[in-house]
Amino acid sequence: MDIATFIGLLAGFGLVIAAIVAGGSPLMFVDLSSMVIVLGGTTASTLINYPLRDILGVFGTVRNAFITSIPDPEMLIERLVRYAAISRREGVLALEGHARQPDDDFLQKGIALAIDGAPPDLIKDILSTELTFMEDRHASGQAILYAMGTFAPAFGMIGTLIGLIEMLTSLNDPSQIGRGMATALITTFYGMMLANVVFLPAAGKLRVRTANELLAREIIIEGILSIRAGESPRLVEEKLKAFVAPSIRRRVATGLGYGAPRQ
Repeated sequence: MDIATFIGLLAGFGLVIAAIVAGGSPLMFVDLSSMVIVLGGTTASTLINYPLRDILGVFGTVRNAFITSIPDPEMLIERLVRYAAISRREGVLALEGHARQPDDDFLQKGIALAIDGAPPDLIKDILSTELTFMEDRHASGQAILYAMGTFAPAFGMIGTLIGLIEMLTSLNDPSQIGRGMATALITTFYGMMLANVVFLPAAGKLRVRTANELLAREIIIEGILSIRAGESPRLVEEKLKAFVAPSIRRRVATGLGYGAPRQ
């Protein structure tokens, strides 16, 4: 898992739990009916709003986005420049052994297409199509997570209304007033916690990870097309550096520019 995500979840739940423990018994914040209202209601509304296939697919999309590592742009540029140097010196067929090395399926596919002699336009079409559908899958996952982040507080408010109704209808029985008030407040608490610690932050992180992955894959597409065209390694380096910020460009060490190659 992305370390920042882990730290965020730990801090978000940990600080709240610590505050609860410091203020009294944690059992006061455990209410089964409130959990059912928030979790069940959020799930039901999500099922109504989206097809089941999309909802099941979002778990895989989120898992891949948070667990799959995205190559650093500078390391990716260095790798592509190295491939360009090999291709320029020995021919594109010399990359056949390197096509099996990258742990990135997208990069493997691009190298394989270049080795097979596919026209540049075809390579760009194939890789760009895959990039577009990856973006669409991630966008669908973001939309579902944002929707769940909207539904959870809403059902928290519904639980609050239920608790208030129970309390008002039990004014003649003081023993029931506390239970109704607890349900009213705890349900709102559950809804706000799920929305603001889980669903909405997860959607935001997925958006950031998607942007980073898009950048990495756009660098790959441009690098593969440059290699297929037989461009010089120095030209490939300069073209790929244009995709990243100046601070990242200074860290790129290919041996052709300012820095020394990585060992």
